[in-house]
Formats: sequence, C-alpha cells, structure tokens
Amino acid sequence: MSDICMRVKLRAPVISLALLLTACVASPPPYMDAKFGDAVEMAKAQQTANPDASRDTAPVVGIDGQAGDAAFDNYRDSFINRPAPPSGSLNVGTTGGSTGTR
Repeated sequence: MSDICMRVKLRAPVISLALLLTACVASPPPYMDAKFGDAVEMAKAQQTANPDASRDTAPVVGIDGQAGDAAFDNYRDSFINRPAPPSGSLNVGTTGGSTGTR
C-alpha cells in the first residue's frame, strides 16, 4: 500500500505542473499574424532612396577616389583612442576653445 501512495505522491505534482503550464499557452490573435513583418517592410521602403541604384552604370560624380579614401581613413581613425593630454594641464570647465586673446 505504501508503494502505491508513494507513486501517487510523486506523480501528482508533475501532473499538476503540466496542467498549469498548458493552461498558460494560447495562440496569438489573428490580427497579429496578419500584420507580421509590416514594420520591417515599411522601414526598408523608407530607407531606400533609389531602389534602381544598382542598375545605374554612370560613374559617380563628385569626390575623387583619393579624397574619398582619405575622408574614410580620417573618419575611421577618429574612433581610435587618443593619448591622454599632458599631465601638467588642468582642463576643468573648458570646452576646448582657443586660448588666444582678441
């Protein structure tokens, strides 16, 4: 008799936990599925200035290659950690403006 009681005591929490977890499962409302992905498609459409740009074979007019490469290098290098300022200066409350007088 005690063996049967022990089995019931072990199965009861497992069964009740399974029933409790399945009670929380619900299918999403149909209106959520109908609009799924609309926000992504709208964002892509708004960010695309010229969808046929890949078909344009005309050369790019404006900045030449060397100047563009230098601009890109300057931009990339601006994120590199710069050395600390000299240890003898105190920059409290300054905005980095010039120190010259007018």
